Order: sequence, then C-alpha cells, then structure tokens
Amino acid sequence: MERDTNELFEEFKELTASEFFKRNKQMLGFSGKIRSLTIVFHELITNSLDACEEAGILPDISIELKRLGKDHYLLKHADNGPGIPEDFITKVYCQMFAGSKFRNIQSRGQQGLGCSGCVLLSQMTTGQPVKIRSRYRDGDNLKGVEMDVKLDVKKNTGIILDRKEFETDRTGSGIEIEFKDVSYSMSEQGAYEYIRRTVIGNPHARIVFKDPTGRKYTFERATEQIPPLPKEVLPHPKGVTADDIIDLCKTTNKKRFKNLLMDSLSRVSSKKIKELEEATGIDMNKRPKSITWKEAEQVVQQFDQMKFMAPPTSGLKPIGDEQIEKGINEILLPEFSTAITRKPQAYRGGVSFIIEAGIAYGGKAGRLVGQQKKAEIMRFANRVPLTFDQGSCAITEALKSIDWRRYGVRNLDDAPISVFVNIISTNVPYLSTGKQSVAPEEEIVREIRQATMKIARKLEKYIRTKKAAKNEEMRAKIFEDLVPVVIKQSALLAEKDVPEYDKIMDEVTHKAKIMDMKHRLKQPEIEPMQILITEDPKTRMKTEYEEYEDYDEIVEDDE
Repeated sequence: MERDTNELFEEFKELTASEFFKRNKQMLGFSGKIRSLTIVFHELITNSLDACEEAGILPDISIELKRLGKDHYLLKHADNGPGIPEDFITKVYCQMFAGSKFRNIQSRGQQGLGCSGCVLLSQMTTGQPVKIRSRYRDGDNLKGVEMDVKLDVKKNTGIILDRKEFETDRTGSGIEIEFKDVSYSMSEQGAYEYIRRTVIGNPHARIVFKDPTGRKYTFERATEQIPPLPKEVLPHPKGVTADDIIDLCKTTNKKRFKNLLMDSLSRVSSKKIKELEEATGIDMNKRPKSITWKEAEQVVQQFDQMKFMAPPTSGLKPIGDEQIEKGINEILLPEFSTAITRKPQAYRGGVSFIIEAGIAYGGKAGRLVGQQKKAEIMRFANRVPLTFDQGSCAITEALKSIDWRRYGVRNLDDAPISVFVNIISTNVPYLSTGKQSVAPEEEIVREIRQATMKIARKLEKYIRTKKAAKNEEMRAKIFEDLVPVVIKQSALLAEKDVPEYDKIMDEVTHKAKIMDMKHRLKQPEIEPMQILITEDPKTRMKTEYEEYEDYDEIVEDDE
C-alpha cells in the first residue's frame, strides 16, 4: 500500500550539534577506552596551552587522575592561565562549535569541540555534572567562581546546577570531571605518553601529573621563552573557491569588487586585478553584491592560471630548532640530538606550511619493547602530539620511505632513536575530525623527507665518529697490553733497566686522536648501537656534496 507523503515526513527531525556528536562520539576521537581518555587529556591540555600563550603566561598545568572503580576515573585539571569570565564558562564547556579559533590562523584547535566534547563524554558515561572553577581578572579586581554544570544536549547549551563565588589571588581555570568506560595506560597511546610528548613539543610548558597509583611526575620546562603569537593571514588566491568569493561578496562593506579582492585575499595587487579584468571581462568596479556565481567561477578559474607570490608566512610560528633540541634534551637525555626548521612551503597551491624535524639517539631515546629498544616516531601538528592513526599519516609515510641505511641505521624499526616531526600551518590537512593523522599531500610528504634526511646526515657523522673512536680504542688496548711486555722482556734479555715508555706508548696508541674523538661525542661512555657502514656508491658521494645545502635532494633524485 502506497504511503501518504505527509506521513513519510512525520519522522523528519532536526539534530543539534550536541545530539549529532552524542550519536557519533567516535568522530570526536572517543573510540576505545585508552584512546578516549588520551583524547580528553589532549583537549584539556591544548586549551590550557592556548589560553596561557595568548595571555603571555608561561604555562603551569597540574593534572590528577584518580581511579574510582574499574574503568571509572575522576580527572582534575588546572592551569595558571587568564581564566574564563563567568558569562563564557558554559559556552566554553557546554556548547559545540563555540570558540575563538574559527579564523585563518595557526592554532592547536580548529573546531570548537574540545572541552564540550569532554563534558559530553562524561555525561554519556556517568550522568554526573562537571565542576568548573575559574579565576579571572575583571578590571582591577580578581574574581573566583565555581559552577556545577551539565550539557543540555537538545539545546546545545549549558545548565548551571550550582554556583558560588570564592576569593582568589591569582588567575587560572580548572575542571573536575568523571568518566567511565575509559582506561589509563602507560603504552605509546596512553595519557602519560601524551603528556611526555607535549612537553617535548612545548618546551616552555611545565606539567605536573599524578597518576592513579599516586605516583607524581614533574615535567619541568626547558625554556622560559613564550612562543610568539601567530597572526591571522588572508586566504591565498590559489586556495579559494567560487563559494568563498560569493561569501565574501555577501558580507563585505566594500563598494568595489577589486577593493574586496585586494583587501580580503593575499598577494592580490592592482596589477593582478588589471590582469584578471582583461582575462575575464568582468568589471572590477562593480558592486560585490552583484557578482554572480558564474562570474565567481570565472575569477577562480583565472586565479588558477595566474602566477602569484607564495602565500605569506608571517602567521606561522614554528617551535624553532633550538627550542626543539631543548625539549628533546630535557625529556630524552640523549647521547646525540639535532633539529631543523625548514623554509615555508605551500600545498594545494595556496596553503602555507612549515616542517620541523628533530632526531635523538642514545640515552632515553626510542621506546622499550621487552628488553629491546625500538624506534619512536613522534608526530606533531602545531605543537600537538598525534598519538593515534600513525599508519595512515603522511609523517609515517614519509619516514618509512627514506633509505635509512644511507645514514648508518640498518633498520628504522629496530633502532634506538626518536624521530620528531612537526607540521605548522593555519590549515593542517587532517584525515578526520579526530585530528590524529595528516593527509599525505605530495608537498608535505616531500618536505618531511627532506627535513629528516638533512638531520639524519648529522646523525650518521656522529655514528661514524663514534665507530672510529671505538676502533681506535680497541687498537690502543692491544698495544697497551702487549708493548710493555715486549719492552720488559727485551730489557731483561739485554740485562738493562726498563726504559720510560709512556710517551712512546701515547704516540703508538694514538691517544691524542682518541681523546679528540671522545671530546666530539656527548657521552662516550654509552655503548654504540649496531650500525651499518654502507658501501652504497651514492653514500660515498657524501664527501663530494657535503658542503652543499641540497645534498639530500641530489641523492633523492638519483633514486
């Protein structure tokens, strides 16, 4: 029997953002017990870091995780940031798609889902409200307010269940929140490892963490330097669509289309406007609101054919190779470390990005699996550790594609080293809303390879020097054992006194050379890992091209 049309639409419903993510919490990264808890740590820590940096405060974060039962925890998180004004507390913690990060700017978070997603997960698994404490400055006064709140999923807003004020002498915010169906783990994907990597990528932060067993970990900051704030950048002509042009035309107060393009897009000059007008025939003096969809498409198509300067990079603020090394050395205590920050590049023609890479060898570098050290890949995006979905990430793809044998490493998986890679961009191309994996854009993969190969060359030099020092030391040991015996026996046969032979011994054993080699090594007492001195003819090119900046590009082209 055929149903009436009106009857078919009786079940037509509208979902709020909160209702949608309640049904699809995996899209927020909440899938699996270990992952869910780590994502909570991620969201709260990144919000604290962003707030502190924007206020010019060195981040000081304290976290305590208490076990209340099987897969049941109470998390207490607090920072020394500027705090949250009372009127914004429920918006920050109880409203999806609300925040200050919807701009074309380098930012750890990009979607306004973080804290509210954590509250939603708590409410879904425990039914309990969350307790929020905020200390903030209101004019010349410091105010403190404590609230118990719940998220109204139907309305995507917060409900205040209890409120009280308290006196305070500082700023900062904190939250107490319960979770069930989550699990704390010391694994590579666990919350502890997330904190450890966060401090490496954010060496200006100090984090104190008390785990469910009562053990307290203090991760001290390695630098007092607060990262400079990134600036908002205008979209590049190569990265806009016809829909973007129409949206700009609808919201602008400009009276001429050409002024709109020059003020709203980067690298668009009056000369480019003239070139655009001649190619499309569109009157650049017409009112923006009169621009049609067909004309917007013409503009975008012509942008693709025109040549523009590379997108501006003033809005990108990398960690810096010096700061990366400080973070690596503070946490990993390596025998050898080095880092590099590459020059800005662009992907998809109009989105700028910077790749940073670091490598650590020896000490606490690598990860311990059983009794064997394995390689550790530390992936970051805008200083944020990416601890999940490693296999599908552009960073992993790039590192696995490198021939590590050229750099003295027989097998990357079994080498006791840590490789650090950070991508900086106003628009990191994540593969999903979980923001744990970077899309394998061709330009990004290539830059990661080039950055990593450049620092791997320095590692190879270190390994070779250490290998040579070890060989010289073994050779010297043989002479030190045998030469004195020969001298003494010779003197006995000649019926003469044993002569002084220390000076001659130093020359024979190359003692000065050995000491010089050891001086160039950071910690010569640590046993070297198994290395491969490859006889690949391309590797032997190294002495010829060593002084050139683009040696790795030359080798890669030969592949």
